[in-house]
Amino acid sequence: MASEDARATRYIFVTGGVVSSLGKGLTAASIGLLLERRGLAIRMQKLDPYINVDPGTKSPFQHGEVYVTADGAETDLDLGHYERFTG
Repeated sequence: MASEDARATRYIFVTGGVVSSLGKGLTAASIGLLLERRGLAIRMQKLDPYINVDPGTKSPFQHGEVYVTADGAETDLDLGHYERFTG
């Protein structure tokens, strides 16, 4: 029974409202890095309330900075934090 518990999927939610630049993305990336260093497999997932909106066209005051991926997509800056921290 203990081996089943060790493999069970666990979830960590980082929330904090809709205000940009509070550090939610950095907090999630840091937790992911710490868990990876302990040998755990992690998956990062980000949920934004806007659908089909390019962050690059929004005002930086509304959304914050954008992160440009290798294929040229303009995404939320938090994806850059996740990539740099957790590879």
